[in-house]
Amino acid sequence: MIEIIQDADFNQLKSIGHGFFTRKGGVSEGYYRSLNCSSSCSDKPEHIKENIRRAMAYLNKTVDSFTTVKNIHGNQVVVVETQWLPGKEPQADAMVTCLPNIVLASDNADCPIVLFAEEQSGIIGLAHAGWKGAKLNIIENTVAKMVSLGAKQNNISAVISPCISQDSYEVNSEFHQQFLLINRANTSYFAPGEKSGHFQFNLFQFVKDKLLRLALKSVTAIGLDTYKNEDLFFSCRRAYHQGDADFGGQLSCIYFK
Repeated sequence: MIEIIQDADFNQLKSIGHGFFTRKGGVSEGYYRSLNCSSSCSDKPEHIKENIRRAMAYLNKTVDSFTTVKNIHGNQVVVVETQWLPGKEPQADAMVTCLPNIVLASDNADCPIVLFAEEQSGIIGLAHAGWKGAKLNIIENTVAKMVSLGAKQNNISAVISPCISQDSYEVNSEFHQQFLLINRANTSYFAPGEKSGHFQFNLFQFVKDKLLRLALKSVTAIGLDTYKNEDLFFSCRRAYHQGDADFGGQLSCIYFK
């Protein structure tokens, strides 16, 4: 059975719907069980297609409304002005739109997905905020793009998806130095790791603090760790630690009701 997680603050928005799907309720098997919605893995295409259809049906939306991009861990934001054809998705890590009958969607398997909504102006957004994109200001760029379309920054609400937590995310010293070169204050996002020369990185807090500095209307988070909750979520890092050959991705969505 399909399960969806929602944020209480976002549920107060009358004209905007959202949801963070778990991995439950799909048809995929093996590494991809069961509601895998990631097309970047080696799951059967017909399974991915059926899983997306089920997810959209759960939202009372058609498959044609499903809109995503090819994530490249960068800082590019696209404005969805018309639905693009399957397989013709642009390379980017964020989308914004004011179009009805569009579901902005992205899969993830540890990286935070941030949903944005400005109900008064009728503008929504979604950002895939992995460490590379977050470091390159994908969050700030998404908010700026929404503002360029007419959104008021202090009326934008944001919510962070389930993602990997600090105690599940060990990184090496080279990774650590990348963030310190940008700003020495970024040392606050790192704790000593179990291995010598390694650190535990708080990607969630790094993303949340970027959102808080933008002085939005609200910033909330689901607060679940994708790594630790294997029954609920796919996790890239967990798959690597388990020696799995591949992994799937769960879906995050925002749309106009």
